[in-house]
Amino acid sequence: MDHGRVMRRHELSDAEWEFVRQLLPESLRGRKRLDDRTVLNGIVWKFRTGTARGDVPDR
Repeated sequence: MDHGRVMRRHELSDAEWEFVRQLLPESLRGRKRLDDRTVLNGIVWKFRTGTARGDVPDR
């Protein structure tokens, strides 16, 4: 699956994302959620690098 972007070192691979995506609940009400993959990549980056939460880059 090509998302038109380069996979960075601390991001989920397509295979990892497909595995995790199936486990996420659907949001049926309320406001629309942010892109789950981007949010999870931020969480993965934070834990793999050990940086402080405030130092997590915007992307």
